[in-house]
Amino acid sequence: MTVRRRAAAGSIALLIFVVCVATLAKADQAYHVDGSDTYQIGGSDVRSEIAYTGTQQLSVRQAGKARRFVAHADYLRNDQGAHQRVKASFESTILPNGEQEDGTNNDPDYLTVLNQPFAVQLDAATMHDLAHLSGSVPFDFPSPMTGAPLHGTLRHVGAATLNGEPVLGVAFDATGPLDGTLPDHPNLTLAGRIRMNGTAYYTESGALLLALDATLSITGNVVGNARRDPVEIVYKRSLTALP
Repeated sequence: MTVRRRAAAGSIALLIFVVCVATLAKADQAYHVDGSDTYQIGGSDVRSEIAYTGTQQLSVRQAGKARRFVAHADYLRNDQGAHQRVKASFESTILPNGEQEDGTNNDPDYLTVLNQPFAVQLDAATMHDLAHLSGSVPFDFPSPMTGAPLHGTLRHVGAATLNGEPVLGVAFDATGPLDGTLPDHPNLTLAGRIRMNGTAYYTESGALLLALDATLSITGNVVGNARRDPVEIVYKRSLTALP
């Protein structure tokens, strides 16, 4: 089991780490999930794509003074025509001090709602700040896959309605360096850049994440290769709450 702690705060700059410790608007929420991984290595020499589609269920339970979040996903993994039914899960606990502690991670394809760059729920102070944002604000955070520092901007993208629920939108765009390997490509040592951008929508009433579109793009070269083959990898993830 991997345990990872994330600090919680009512700050825009720490948006991706914040999970609300107040009562959830809904204790359980179902989502539809889609995604794709595209790899281009060495120009047109090697190209592959993996597609994902399925559903997942988020549940929240009180554990003493802490709150436990559990997400279970069931999806189809299509690796260039080779289909595989996969189940994934991810667990997080919100401690009494507001800190998020990530526990068991059985989500190697990064598809659960708890394993995304945006938190599953925000606190009231953060929601208030987002609703009154004018323009963009700077923020920093580590890449969810490599831990590399990313620097970018965060902005309010307006209000909307999803499944009849009023929601507030937020968008981010950040970049940073890459120097090392990736979890799903440990045999490749890369040097290049990472860009992460996306949008998320939270319920105005309970600040619960209802929709997310996120893209992580990696461009660079293979290190230790005489040809320094160019590499381009794009990860896309989309989550939408089901009624």
